[in-house]
This record gives sequence, C-alpha cells and structure tokens, in this order.
Amino acid sequence: MSDPRFVETVIYLCSHDQEGAMGLVINCPLQDVRLEDIFRHAAIPLSVSLPGPVYQGGPVENSHVFILYSADYSVADQLRVSSTVSLTSDPRLLHDLGAGRGPASYLVTLGYAGWGAGQLESELSVDGWLVLPAVDEIIFATPDQHKWRQAALVHGIDIGLFGTVSGSA
Repeated sequence: MSDPRFVETVIYLCSHDQEGAMGLVINCPLQDVRLEDIFRHAAIPLSVSLPGPVYQGGPVENSHVFILYSADYSVADQLRVSSTVSLTSDPRLLHDLGAGRGPASYLVTLGYAGWGAGQLESELSVDGWLVLPAVDEIIFATPDQHKWRQAALVHGIDIGLFGTVSGSA
C-alpha cells in the first residue's frame, strides 16, 4: 500500500457490504495515549490495572473508541464480526473492564479504517491489499511488531519477499 498511513499495517476487516467497508488497524499502538487515559477522559472508574496499549485504529473518527474483543463476552450494542470476535463502541464494555469483568481478550482503538462504496474493491483490483483469513491469536496475542509478518507467514507467505510495487502480471 503506497499510502504512508497504512505501511506494514494489519487491518481486521469488520464489515463489508455494498455501502462500503470498515476495519481496525490492529498493529499500530499509540505512543502518547494509554488505556488509563481513555477511562479518565470518559470518567469511568478503573479498579484494576488493565494491560495493553491503545491502537490507532485508522484515520477516520480518530477520537472515537472502538473495542474488538473475544466472543466470550456480550454487550447489547455489538457487531458479531465472526464466531469468535465482536466489535463495539458501547461504554458498558469499558465499565466492565474497569471493574475487572469483561472479555478474555480485547483490543482498544481510536478511529477506524473506512472505505466508501466500491473503494475497497477498486483497491483490491490493483492488488493494493493482501487479503488473508483472520487468526485470533494474531489479533490478540501476537506482539504488535510481529503481527504484519506473522499474519502472512501463518498462511505460508513470506512477506519479506514482496517488493514495494503492487500490481498484476
């Protein structure tokens, strides 16, 4: 991808239909925002120490919190992305996390990556993205600096062999 905002990023695609697509960048932690900052800003009590960074989920609505999480937890306002992963912006999840309850695995982002109708299809038609099935272990348990290579490697692709030019032969 030639757009510098997406160099070596892994995007978990959450929704894709005729109106467009939405996903979250899952390997770009923010250096200047901590999870505690989100709780403090939202005035949500935090009674436990929560591990994990906050990610730059994408360039759209980058002040809006999105939470990708394992399906062992449920909240009223959620999008079931797969049988094992859900997405929400519902503050109830933050309240539960702050109280020591909630999903076994989660990833908190500010913003999302979005495409208008036909935009993602156009980018895919010129090989702008490498599309692979998601692996929960990569989303929630792989160190961020390894997610990009590991996402390809788990499907037998050595991403290091790819050049900087995209297209079809």
